Amino acid sequence: MLEIPESKTVSRQVTDTLAGKQIAEIFSATSPHKFMFHCGDPAAYTALLKGRQILSAKGHGMFVDIFCDKDTCITISDGTNIRYHKPYEQRPEKYQLLIILDDGSFVPFTIAMYGGLWIYRGTLDNSYHQGSLNSISPLDDAFDISLFVKILNRITKDISVKAMLATEQRIPGIGNGVLQDILFNAGIHPKQKKSTLTDFQQGELFHSLKTTLTKMTDKGGRDTEKDLFGNFGGYHTILSKNTLKNPCPNCGNAIVKEQYMGGAIYFCPVCQKI
Repeated sequence: MLEIPESKTVSRQVTDTLAGKQIAEIFSATSPHKFMFHCGDPAAYTALLKGRQILSAKGHGMFVDIFCDKDTCITISDGTNIRYHKPYEQRPEKYQLLIILDDGSFVPFTIAMYGGLWIYRGTLDNSYHQGSLNSISPLDDAFDISLFVKILNRITKDISVKAMLATEQRIPGIGNGVLQDILFNAGIHPKQKKSTLTDFQQGELFHSLKTTLTKMTDKGGRDTEKDLFGNFGGYHTILSKNTLKNPCPNCGNAIVKEQYMGGAIYFCPVCQKI
C-alpha cells in the first residue's frame, strides 16, 4: 500500500526511469474495477495521454503524481500498483490501464481491493489529494514537535492512538502499515486512548514518527510492499505479517496480532502496555 515511504520511493523511481519517455499507446482496462476512483470518463484517458511526454514525478502522502507535458498528470493513490516492464517482458492479462512507451517498455496500473487512478489536466479536484499537497510531511524539518502537538490537539474525541494517526489522513501518508513500527519504537499500544498520553509519550511518539519514517524511506520502502520494479523495499519491518512468528526483538516475548478497527494490529504486550 502507498504510504509515505512507498510514495517517495516510487516517485523517485518514476522520475529516474520514465522521465523523457513518450507515451505511444494506451490500453483501457481489461479488468474494470468497481472500486477504482477516477475523474471524468476513463474512456477519455486515451485521448489525454497519447503522445504525452513524461517529465517527472512527485510522491506526497499516499499519492504519486506523474507529470507530463501539456499540463497533463497521472495520479495514483493507496491501493493502486504501478510496475515498469522492459520491452521483452510479457504483458499482464489484467490491468486497469496499460501505457506503452516509445521505447517499447510498458507500465501497467492494477488495483486489488480499491485504489485511485486519475488522469487529468490542471488540478485534481480531490480533498485528500489537496490536503496532502498542502501539508508538511513528517520527513521535513518543518514538521516539528509543536506542529505535531497542534495536530493532536485538534482531535476532540478521546480516540485510540491508531485511530488518531491512521484514520482521516490527519498526517497524510500515515496508515496502518507504517504505524506498527512507529508505535513499537515509541513503546505505545495501538489501543491506548489519546487522553492517557503523557507529555513524555507524545515526545516519544513524535520522535519515533520522524525517525522510523526516515529509515523506511531511506531503505526504499518496507519489505511488505513492492516498488516500481516489483521488488520489495529494503526496510525490514519489526512488526508485520513477515515477523509475526518472531519474538519481540526487545524482550523476547511473543508478538500479538489482533483485528482492530477494520485492520490488523501487531504489538508486544510487554513493551507496549496500555
